[in-house]
Amino acid sequence: MVKIGCCGFPKGMKHYFSRFKLVEVQKTFYKPPQLATALRWRQEAPLDFEFSIKAWQPITHLCSSPTYRKAGLEIPQGKEGNYGFFRPTEEVMEAWSRTTEIAEALRAGVIVFQCPPSFREEEQNVANMMRFFGAIERKFLFVWEPRGKWSDERVSALCQELALVHCVDPLPREPLCSGVSYLRLHGGPGYRHKYTDEELKWLGDRWGGEAYFLFNNLSMYDDALRFERIVNRER
Repeated sequence: MVKIGCCGFPKGMKHYFSRFKLVEVQKTFYKPPQLATALRWRQEAPLDFEFSIKAWQPITHLCSSPTYRKAGLEIPQGKEGNYGFFRPTEEVMEAWSRTTEIAEALRAGVIVFQCPPSFREEEQNVANMMRFFGAIERKFLFVWEPRGKWSDERVSALCQELALVHCVDPLPREPLCSGVSYLRLHGGPGYRHKYTDEELKWLGDRWGGEAYFLFNNLSMYDDALRFERIVNRER
C-alpha cells in the first residue's frame, strides 16, 4: 500500500501519468483551476490514478501571506481579517466549498491542510480548528501539516479528536499518529537535498501499511522514480 508521487507535475501530465499513480495538486492551494480543467485532468488520467489536493489558502493562510500576491488574489477592503487560520467566516467556508468542488471533480481521496509557521498553538487557533472540522462533511481523508510551534501532545490530541492524519517530512521527524501515513519530503532548506539510496531504503523499510510518499524537492521526479524502484525491489 505504498503510494509514491510528486507535489505538483515536474514533467508534462501525459508523461507523468505514464510513470506514477499519484500526484499532490499544488495549484489548488494558490488558486483552484476552473472546474472544466479539473474534469479534463481526471478524464486524461488513468482510471487507477490518484489525486490528492492542497486546500485553498484562504482556509489556512492569512491574506498577508506572500502566497496571496503570488496567486494574484484580491481581498475586498475591510475583509482582511476574514481569511485564514480556519476562521469561522463566510470567506473561509466559500474557500472550502471551492476546494471540495475540485476534489470531487478529480475524485481525490485526500485533502492536505498545509498551515504556515505563523499558525501556532494558541487557544483561538485550536478553537477555530475544532469548529471548522466539526462543521464540514467527512468525504475525504484529511491531512494536517502544522509548520508552526505546536506541542506533540496537542498535535496528537487534535489528530485523534478531529480524525486528521499528521503530515511530516519523515527524515527530520516522525508523524504522531498511527494508521495511514502521509509524508512530504521537502529536501531541506531551499528544497535542494537529493535523497541518497540509503535514505530512500530506510524510508521504504520504516513505513508499512498504507503510506503516501510525496516528494517536494528540486529533484523530486528522479528521487521518486528511484524510491519506487527501491520499494519494488524490496517487495
